[in-house]
Amino acid sequence: MTNQEIDQRVERAVENFMAGYGCCQSVVAAFADLYGLDDTLAKKVAAGFGGGVGRMRMMCGAVSGIVMLIGLDCGQTEGSDREGKSACYKVVQELLAQSKQENGSLICAEILGIQGHQKAVCSYVASERTAEYYKSRPCAAKVESAARIFANYLKQKVNGKD
Repeated sequence: MTNQEIDQRVERAVENFMAGYGCCQSVVAAFADLYGLDDTLAKKVAAGFGGGVGRMRMMCGAVSGIVMLIGLDCGQTEGSDREGKSACYKVVQELLAQSKQENGSLICAEILGIQGHQKAVCSYVASERTAEYYKSRPCAAKVESAARIFANYLKQKVNGKD
């Protein structure tokens, strides 16, 4: 994967978010074609992870997107394949450590600065996407970060620096 291809994937992820898709949907859909998923299916399977999983402000949706993509890239397909599971978990832990280092947290509530009892008070109603919404949320930057982390992983893997 070239630097130009990385930039295109990252840009696609941010464009998805700015078009109203959730963080996870935005990241997964930007790479879905590499794994034989069409855009619609990618957005459907990732839909429930928005807002920190169902808007409960748990793990960041962009981070969830990284995890889903790692599963598509190197997830095991045999239940008894402990080595395959372990290899996948290793990549998850490495890339999520990068995300935490870059973004300060993997938790949606923490990234958004939601404190204490507010974390537990979650509405399932999606926020309206307005200019003010985009100005007040760091989510586009988190989508960009997640997409870049995954794209760089792919680049390193292809270049044999895994």
